[in-house]
Amino acid sequence: MGPIHPIVRAVDPEEARVETYRRIRMGREKRIACIAHDNKKIELVEWMRFNRGLLQEHCLYATRTTGALIARELGLPVTTFHSGQLGGDLEIGARIARGSIDFLIFFWDPLEPLPHDPDVRALLRIAAVWNVPVASNRASADFMVSSPLMRDAYDRLVPPYPEAGETARPPRIAAG
Repeated sequence: MGPIHPIVRAVDPEEARVETYRRIRMGREKRIACIAHDNKKIELVEWMRFNRGLLQEHCLYATRTTGALIARELGLPVTTFHSGQLGGDLEIGARIARGSIDFLIFFWDPLEPLPHDPDVRALLRIAAVWNVPVASNRASADFMVSSPLMRDAYDRLVPPYPEAGETARPPRIAAG
């Protein structure tokens, strides 16, 4: 996992405790995972073609079929995992949990039933847990990669989750 530094203090006035958020540094070169369901693959590749100049400055990861399509159509280097149905979504989720994926671009079809829907939900959940930016369509992907934050290092803030078996309430940010 990348550098983790405590920075933001949160105060829970009911329990008079202070919690520290962790920050996970995303470098200037982002590690971007790309996933697209079958009827969204062409849309993803076309979006990537439009943004090829920007994307070639970053490290790309993808599930097997999507990655092969990206490499063939755009000539960009891509690290691939298994296809989504064979655990690729979960492999990317594991990378997110270890801090080695910074962004998730996941063009999915909300109108198609998915046989591996639990894996998709698990991936989106783990991205939310680790505060990883997620783009689910062309518009959100455009906004994400055109952000000024894309050009520089950025610290993602992650709440102080308890260890397994413990319970905790979300911290509150102290005023001021």
